[in-house]
Amino acid sequence: MGRTALYRDPVPFRPARAELQLEPDYLALRMPDARWVRFSLDGCTPHAADGFVAARIDTRWERRFVRMLTLEQPYAHVVVITPPDHGAVAPNVVRVPEAPAEAAIIDTDEFDALSDWVLGGGRLAACAIVDLARLAAIASPQFAAVIGEVAAQRALELVWSARGPLRGGSDLESALRPLADAAKHSQRAAEALVAALAHAAGATRRRRRG
Repeated sequence: MGRTALYRDPVPFRPARAELQLEPDYLALRMPDARWVRFSLDGCTPHAADGFVAARIDTRWERRFVRMLTLEQPYAHVVVITPPDHGAVAPNVVRVPEAPAEAAIIDTDEFDALSDWVLGGGRLAACAIVDLARLAAIASPQFAAVIGEVAAQRALELVWSARGPLRGGSDLESALRPLADAAKHSQRAAEALVAALAHAAGATRRRRRG
């Protein structure tokens, strides 16, 4: 997709976003032209950097700062950037690379969740519940369910270590609050929350019987 399709003159200036769907080992992006880009994360090399986009706004061109995440395989690469319409104007004297015209634009929250995931090595065990909530919002439905179960186990461990296994559900509710908050704005996070509550209920029953 050329720069005209991505960056030219929406009024107000708001370049079209790509839709993001994350699996543990691959990334799928639905571009604004409805084309799907699928990229394997297994063995990829991620790079994060500042960059700029040359954006046409009304009748003038501006350089806008963006953050860039480049994912590289030996024979393929994908570049994801933050929204240029949220970036500050970049003076011409500032030396940063230009984002490629085919870069996928995703919202800043999604960019943060994706970059933390790939730069952190893609390990759920390293994620706190708040990180899992952000990750669930960009996950596929299947991966969101797995994330919900991991969040539930993390929350149960916090509750049980603090108060024992038979104390009330309000503590679990508090521990899962980041996921519940994310579920208000994201269908995938809502699916993760359903999986978390089901997992927590089953784990609590098994612990009581034991």
